[in-house]
Amino acid sequence: MELLKDLAWRGITYQQTDEEGLKSVLEKESISIYCGIDPTADSMHIGHLLPFLTLRRFQNHGHRPLVLVGGATGLIGDPSGKNEERKLQTVEAIQHNAASIKTQLESIFDFEGENGAIMVNNYDWIGSMDVVTFLRDFGKHVGVNYMLAKDTISSRLESGISFTEFTYTILQAMDFNHLYDNYNCKLQVGGSDQWGNITTGLELIRRTHEEETKAFGFTIPLVTKADGTKFGKTESGAIWLDPEKTSPYEFYQFWINAADADVVKYLKYFTFLSHEEIEDLAKAVETEPHLRKAQKTLAEEMTKLIHGEEALQQAIRITEALFSGDIKSLSAEEVKEGFKDVPTFQQSKNEEIGLIDLLVGAKISSSKRQAREDVGNGAIYINGERITDLQHIINENDRIEGEFTIIRRGKKKYFMIQYV
Repeated sequence: MELLKDLAWRGITYQQTDEEGLKSVLEKESISIYCGIDPTADSMHIGHLLPFLTLRRFQNHGHRPLVLVGGATGLIGDPSGKNEERKLQTVEAIQHNAASIKTQLESIFDFEGENGAIMVNNYDWIGSMDVVTFLRDFGKHVGVNYMLAKDTISSRLESGISFTEFTYTILQAMDFNHLYDNYNCKLQVGGSDQWGNITTGLELIRRTHEEETKAFGFTIPLVTKADGTKFGKTESGAIWLDPEKTSPYEFYQFWINAADADVVKYLKYFTFLSHEEIEDLAKAVETEPHLRKAQKTLAEEMTKLIHGEEALQQAIRITEALFSGDIKSLSAEEVKEGFKDVPTFQQSKNEEIGLIDLLVGAKISSSKRQAREDVGNGAIYINGERITDLQHIINENDRIEGEFTIIRRGKKKYFMIQYV
């Protein structure tokens, strides 16, 4: 299917500056397109994914992605969607964040071949620029009235906006202008909140070139959830791409727990499955919702894309072990990942302890009497196996690789014993 039609079918198209013009250019030639991110944190989260995955779709159709990390604009701060000034970060912090984010972007794009992606950092052309050059060569071309008409700026006038953040849209416009001149970049892709910045870039390109220019802007919709809650957020916080912040198992769990009302939309937005595959999964949601085929496919596709096949298989092993209760089949690393959020009690490696005393000491049972009742009633499981012996002593056989014991009380209450 033709690219723009595919994007429309997936619901990814939000705004375009010139749909017919862009369609004509895409049919005639391969172009460079760009999308950027400011490294204000040392990891991307899943809220950043859709623009870059959209850029990858253009790459799959023969166009070259320019992946921009804003080492310079990150030092300023985009006022888009903000009600107050950002706290400025140091050059060292921003450069560290930029390096971390580059690694994550490498999992999304193909950097080899004729249309291999190119990573760029706007600190390379903005960082050393003096203020007179900025004002004469760029500020001169962007009118104050034009900037005041932008939603990102007008919405901040009442609460206040510094000159620093006021000029952000010019800096991003300079990026588009630089990439247009040096990489034949004719399209910028961004979230819907970037429309003002994108059109400022088009205005700057128009004003700084004598010949007729043909550049375009394309934005994607804000990702929403059917229940009205914020996409990409859980009780424990954001879903990060950094496996140290959000483990591959947690990442997998986020997607597999997608609601039936959202899962087909997410398959269209985030995966590279064909229309036929997605339509088959949509039917399965309607006819066999209990099998959760669409959710499992979504979780597998996303985890493999961001973390790789090995991490995906580990996430599946942990999920299946927790579902079946076969905790002993997990490694200590997998236990640590799968149970990182459950209450943890530290126990000496060298000290033997009876099950009843451990239940009380770890506050799994409220008293010895309650602990005896829990064990006698068959409510206590060690690493997935029911224990009914009141005299049971926790020993090496109860420890996973000598490091952990997982105790379950009842159907859902898990506790982790960590040996120190």
